[in-house]
Amino acid sequence: MNRSGIAGDLRAATAVEVTRDRNGVDQVVLRSRRGASARVSLYGGQVLSWRTDQDEELLFTSSKETFKPPNPVRGGIPICFPQFGNRGSLEQHGFARKKIWVIDQNPPPFLQHNDSNDKVYTDLLLKPTEEDLKIWPHSFEFRLRVCLSVEGNLTMISRIRNINCKPFSFSIAFHTYFSISDISEVRVEGLETLDYLDNLCQRERFTEQGDALTFESEVDRVYLSSSDVIAVFDHEQKRTFAIRKEGLPDVVVWNPWEKKSKSMVDLGDEEYRQMLCVDGAAIEKQITLKPGEEWTGRLELSVVHSG
Repeated sequence: MNRSGIAGDLRAATAVEVTRDRNGVDQVVLRSRRGASARVSLYGGQVLSWRTDQDEELLFTSSKETFKPPNPVRGGIPICFPQFGNRGSLEQHGFARKKIWVIDQNPPPFLQHNDSNDKVYTDLLLKPTEEDLKIWPHSFEFRLRVCLSVEGNLTMISRIRNINCKPFSFSIAFHTYFSISDISEVRVEGLETLDYLDNLCQRERFTEQGDALTFESEVDRVYLSSSDVIAVFDHEQKRTFAIRKEGLPDVVVWNPWEKKSKSMVDLGDEEYRQMLCVDGAAIEKQITLKPGEEWTGRLELSVVHSG
């Protein structure tokens, strides 16, 4: 097994490279046989880039981003754990996105879905530090496998185990920043008739009335108990993102729009037009693990071009 935590044939092994960013943080670059790629930073276990075999970037990153810790990167796929937003006593979105993860040299087997057959992947691991245990006194192991299929689909499999002697509960979200042509040209399907909590109205509960979600102003919602497939249609780019998820019942939809964008130092004033966050998440009902129990969540992202 090599440094990237990869078992399997040499063809797969050559497609994984460990590099360093300009701040000296390790990154893992995955490349599929057909040329798609993904880049994962060990800072936060955050996917920073996902490119097609035509070298088309599918994730948004702010032009104002400095990539300097301790701030998480504004873009890519930050992991919100063990808290989402300000729904608890921890800092916004929890601490996992601001921690250095390690490459897991000896991960336990991932059995379902043939998740490593003919895919390149890396395994990362986060364990709490003494400092973390002071603010959140629960021992855990958070294992993350990031896979890239031959077709270029990006899959993130999370396994969180309670290695404590008492139960604990957590929330989680994969805060995915999709790169889009223009927010006015985008619609989201798969949320119709669902209840949602509107974070712009003190988390008041509403029911989605439209056939598809379109955007004309700031949106910050948590859709509850959604189906396992959500689609983001970008008419101008003639492409559709499909989000498939397991163990992640909720969907966050967020776009800050013009006024909020101007107040955000790490986002360009007009960049809200080129981004849309659609997260697989577990927020409304926290996940509770008894001692020794493990939770698994799975998020698969794919893109289809229609023209």
